[in-house]
Amino acid sequence: MANYPRYAIYYTAAAGSALDRFGATLLGYDAHGGDDVPFPDGMIQTIPDWRDLTHDPRKYGFHATLKAPMALADGKAATQLAAACELFADLARPVPVIQPVVDSISGFIAVIPAEPSAELELLAAEATKAFDPFRAPISPEDRARRNPDKLTPQQRDYLDRWGYPYVFEEFRFHMTLTGRLPAERREPVVAMLRERFAATGIGPLAIDAIALCRQDNPNSRFRIIGRWPLQV
Repeated sequence: MANYPRYAIYYTAAAGSALDRFGATLLGYDAHGGDDVPFPDGMIQTIPDWRDLTHDPRKYGFHATLKAPMALADGKAATQLAAACELFADLARPVPVIQPVVDSISGFIAVIPAEPSAELELLAAEATKAFDPFRAPISPEDRARRNPDKLTPQQRDYLDRWGYPYVFEEFRFHMTLTGRLPAERREPVVAMLRERFAATGIGPLAIDAIALCRQDNPNSRFRIIGRWPLQV
């Protein structure tokens, strides 16, 4: 199994923002403070098993992955990784702006861009490369957990080279709201979440910060331990 603690580089919404509150309340967890939060009013009455449906994403908090969870390589320290995050954020680059929508992706439901964004894909690719020197090699157990036989040859190559199969052209920005749902359940849940998302009034979204998150052990949740605005 993976060594712990694990660290990840995510996009997270600013604490207290409409997007942050939308995701945190639906998951029942605030990764900024590390606290449980109540589900929205009527959620359990509408979907009695909502707690179960959100079990998996609750562990990670409301986020989009830029560098997947990793144990630190020998000789690397969390303080060094935090310093690298600050340097990465300080590099001048175009800040990606997306139109966020709620939709199904690979069987689960998430906030995703309405249209592909080359600037967002570039940001993710740069993060994949920049933070890889901090990553411990993937263990045989964790490689097996990714079900490499079900991946494409390109995805398996990425898994072995970068520790994660969904990088570069395989990257798909998503802020997960549920675990994988049976096909017959997706449409009504998507419709309900779209209605709730529309009520927030959230419009175009700037992907304007990176967050460093830490998971202490296999049973703990990820918590945001640093967040840096991206420089323009």
